[in-house]
Amino acid sequence: MARIGASAKLFEDRGVRWPRHEIARMTVLKDSGNEPLPGTVFTPRQVRVLKIAVIVMGLLLVGGFAFVLAAIVYQASRGGQDEAVSAAAVPGAVLDGVEAELAIGKDGSVTGLALDGNRLALHLNSASGPQIVVIDLATGNVLARVRLKAE
Repeated sequence: MARIGASAKLFEDRGVRWPRHEIARMTVLKDSGNEPLPGTVFTPRQVRVLKIAVIVMGLLLVGGFAFVLAAIVYQASRGGQDEAVSAAAVPGAVLDGVEAELAIGKDGSVTGLALDGNRLALHLNSASGPQIVVIDLATGNVLARVRLKAE
C-alpha cells in the first residue's frame, strides 16, 4: 500500500484540520486489473478474454467435426444415387413398370454407354454408321438420336 503524497500541511492550508494519524492511514489502492500476472505479460482481464476465446473456438471445432461426420453418414445412407439409376440400365429392362426397347439393325452393336442421372447414352455401330442414342430411364423414351459422320 502506498501513501498519499499529500502532507498534513496541505490540508491545513485549505482549512481542513485532520489529526496526523488519520492522514497516515489514507492509502491508495492499486488497480490490480492492469498489473501483469507474475511470470507473464498478460493482465487478468486479458487472460479471461483468452480463456473465453479458446473455449468458443474449441466448441466451434467440435461442432464442425460433428457436422462433417453427420454429412458423411447422411450421404452414405442415401446410397449416392436415385433408385432409377441403380436398377439395371439396359434397353428392354423393366424400370418401375416402364419397359423400354431400342431397335438396332442385325449388324449393329453397342460399343459404349454412359450414365448421367436417369439418362443413358448408348454409342451404337451399325452398317448405316455410328450413332449416339440418349434414353430417359424413368420413362423409357428415346430423347435424342445423333448420327455421326466422318468429315
